[in-house]
Amino acid sequence: MHTTVFERSRPDARLIAESLAGSRLQPFWLDDLPERPIRPVLTGRETADLAVVGGGYTGLWTALLAKQRDPDARVVLLEGKRIGWAASGRNGGFVEATLTHGAKNGETRFADELETLDRLGMQNLDEIDATVEAEGWQVDFERVGSIAVATEQYQVAELEAAHDGEHELFFDAAAMRAQIASPTYEGGLWSKRDTALVHPGKLAIALMRACLDAGVEIFEASPVSDLSAESDAVTLSVRGGGTLRAARVALATNAFPSLLKRYRLHTVPVYDYVLMTEPLTDAQLASIGWQGRQGVADSANQFHYYRLSADNRILWGGYDAIYHFGGRIRPEYDDRRESFETLASHFFTTFPQLEGVRFSHRWAGVIDTCSRFCAFHATAHQGRVAYSAGFTGLGVAATRFAANVMLDQLAGETTERTSLDMVRSMPLPFPPEPATYPAVQSVRWALDRADHNSGTRNLFLRTLDKVGLGFDS
Repeated sequence: MHTTVFERSRPDARLIAESLAGSRLQPFWLDDLPERPIRPVLTGRETADLAVVGGGYTGLWTALLAKQRDPDARVVLLEGKRIGWAASGRNGGFVEATLTHGAKNGETRFADELETLDRLGMQNLDEIDATVEAEGWQVDFERVGSIAVATEQYQVAELEAAHDGEHELFFDAAAMRAQIASPTYEGGLWSKRDTALVHPGKLAIALMRACLDAGVEIFEASPVSDLSAESDAVTLSVRGGGTLRAARVALATNAFPSLLKRYRLHTVPVYDYVLMTEPLTDAQLASIGWQGRQGVADSANQFHYYRLSADNRILWGGYDAIYHFGGRIRPEYDDRRESFETLASHFFTTFPQLEGVRFSHRWAGVIDTCSRFCAFHATAHQGRVAYSAGFTGLGVAATRFAANVMLDQLAGETTERTSLDMVRSMPLPFPPEPATYPAVQSVRWALDRADHNSGTRNLFLRTLDKVGLGFDS
């Protein structure tokens, strides 16, 4: 077993402590938004043609696209807290074209239709880009691509084999360090077209405003506690007493327990941790380079992702993926000192020239992880309810595709989207507790061992691969 670059070069503990001192436990993206009044709470009895449950990207895109398809439909969106407060306001802002959580995962699971999925994914990203431009959304949208970097020598060959010389460019160690100055880099692959960066909080608010302008009725602080199907409609019960009776329902509840009991074991909530630096000075930014402003992720199983914000902060996230027994989601899990210290250590290993930079914000977000790593789509109650979940951390763009899938399904339409095996098939569910927790911990241990063994997957991981539960990131 070899040590990783982050173990071979550990910054001083005092540097790490000073960098985190005074950081605010709050997602920067939400802290960066102006105050706004809360939307009304749903009380009494209401009716709708379409009810959307969840005010993140999936729900907002679904409501907006539904009104574009049928401007006369009454569309009502119910959010349990505030619009964009959960994953949609806590992610890294990578707007990636992939619908399959990357090419490798797509080749493993959907090889026969990967070309179609890649085309539809790029089309979806292009349409997001066009919408931002046409509507004038001020969301810090940058179509800059992304770089997969090798931080260990064994990772270089796979990156070099993937480049096509046109849309994907390979950099050896020297060329990669000329792009972004880090002593950890052994190579890199720049995918120029398939990724944009965005301010996640601003995107959520832009979508909310677009929904309101289109006539969507949005209720906040209106958590749905129950779903019951009738012969001609579906009734949603809101905690506190309100009810919404709708002809069709789209569920966009992300990592939170599904209102459809049959799918509650199809996702597990995994906590991801993030740091954001203070704005870099011109000299600090010049010491890194990074003139292309691409998003970056390294190539380990336990990987980091990072990017520049519009005001030249560095967002630094990933590595730890923490599952709590029973799939619990609790506010106190947001502040995990050991994860933030690990991230800070790895940050200064990657950019030692930034010694003295402090982190202004630290936060956590819950990823809706499924066993195939990309979203699944389901219907219930004779097609009156549609459900999409399981984005596994790559949902900023894929949520719009999922919204169109759900709307196709609710309309009873057979389309190219609904005909995909990816849409018609389901991932394997996770085992119920008490089996899930030790299983997840075993996978984490095995992935860590693979990172310490030149990426070689042990028998446990290879067995999971064979039965369709293969975790590769």
